[in-house]
Amino acid sequence: MVVAAARRYGLVVVLAWVVFPAAIVLCGEMGLTFQLERAFPTSHGVPLGELRARDRSRHGRFLQQSSLGGVVDFPVEGTYDPFVVGLYFTRVLLGSPPKEFYVQIDTGSDVLWVSCASCNGCPTSSGLQIQLEFFDPSGSPTASPISCSDQKCVLGIQSSDSECSNGNQCSYTFQYGDGSGTSGYYVSDLMHFDTIAGNSVTSNSSAKVAFGCSTSQTGDLTKSDRAVDGIFGFGQQGMSVIAQLASQGAIPNAFSHCLKGGNGGGGILVLGQVIQPNIVYTPLVQSQPHYNLNLQSIAVNGQSVPIDSQVFTTSSTRGTIVDSGTTLAYLAEEAYDPFVDAINQIVLQSVRAFVSRGSQCYLVTSTSSVSDIFPKVSLNFAGGASMVLNPQDYLLQQNSINGAAVWCIGFQKIQGQGLTILGDLVLKDKIVVYDLAGQRIGWANYDCSSPVNVSATPSTGKSEYVNAGQIDNNSSSRDDLHSRVLVTILVFLLYALAYGEFSVL
Repeated sequence: MVVAAARRYGLVVVLAWVVFPAAIVLCGEMGLTFQLERAFPTSHGVPLGELRARDRSRHGRFLQQSSLGGVVDFPVEGTYDPFVVGLYFTRVLLGSPPKEFYVQIDTGSDVLWVSCASCNGCPTSSGLQIQLEFFDPSGSPTASPISCSDQKCVLGIQSSDSECSNGNQCSYTFQYGDGSGTSGYYVSDLMHFDTIAGNSVTSNSSAKVAFGCSTSQTGDLTKSDRAVDGIFGFGQQGMSVIAQLASQGAIPNAFSHCLKGGNGGGGILVLGQVIQPNIVYTPLVQSQPHYNLNLQSIAVNGQSVPIDSQVFTTSSTRGTIVDSGTTLAYLAEEAYDPFVDAINQIVLQSVRAFVSRGSQCYLVTSTSSVSDIFPKVSLNFAGGASMVLNPQDYLLQQNSINGAAVWCIGFQKIQGQGLTILGDLVLKDKIVVYDLAGQRIGWANYDCSSPVNVSATPSTGKSEYVNAGQIDNNSSSRDDLHSRVLVTILVFLLYALAYGEFSVL
């Protein structure tokens, strides 16, 4: 339920004083793009041990168990850097009149919840320089409680996202791996968007969604240093906003993100399916609470690493999970050592290897770049899809010793567990598409500061260009624009010639 180094499963940082320009998004007939922000508490690097601890808190939960009629555009902000413990968050508008809430993006949970009025233990201030808000259902005339007989609540009970132990009120209790928790009840109210249809922008479009109203928070959730207003779960169960809006026909049953890993940071999050010619797809493992994939093998420099394929088989305690809420990446215990050994065999003639706080690190004194020294890694999935990792996708630069750079393998070992978790370290600088209708996930290496094509209805192949609220509807829109320009020029020339205000040489 977190993005970055998980604190409350793990909720972590959001620093609002760093804001980056909106990314350009090409969108389809109906789709949503959310403003992502990534924040950090310090400019100093954070030890891998601390990142592992935060991620470990998050991973504890893995083992527990109205049509908008257009494109909805939220400009993207933020930066990515795992060593400053950033996290991605977006701003959502809820209620009447609309109120803005900062909520953390989490593909590892389902529910959108925000702190509510009269909350016990909810922080009232944030060290992240953001203004915390509290949702008050009594102050929103469009808000209504969700009853136990409501179909959304019934679906939530099936996925353990809701309960009905308090009369007829649909409620929830979430306990996270680090001991923190939140409880509350569900309400239905409007989520507001800026809708783009054709070449026009219509503000104040909205759709009703059910979300959690937190009345109690415990553990790290009560701390103000990294507090945000709530969590935005992007899971695929019935209580997720994705599922709700898709069932209303407001959005396609898909979402995509592209997280920029460079110094400039930024990212794209759209409710829709990014269309790029080189995206490869692999099926989702069915009947799983998370986004599980069938990882079949790992290759280093084109050579298969000797790992028993059963290590990656999905079960209640094993499997490969795609999770944008995890900062680093994790390999099942039986896979970690063979993976590191395979890399060492290639690089030890050029670098000096050592272990630092449980992480395999290297002292790079060569004038060559890590891209020249370290091999590419290929994660091979069912259906023939491979995720090719450049060295910067699995290495993290820690610091330097006597002028030599220290690089550490960002993949960590989960002691005593069979989970493999693909976090932001490997997901960055890639388009990642969660095609829930097709029950598959796809990806492609990509410059996430560049535009992307999004199809709300992939079968039509129609896409639109969205940039800061301006839309261009494929070539037809460009042709219309060109026609209008030509007509304007022609009218001006005729006017000038007619009234003698323009001379032709």
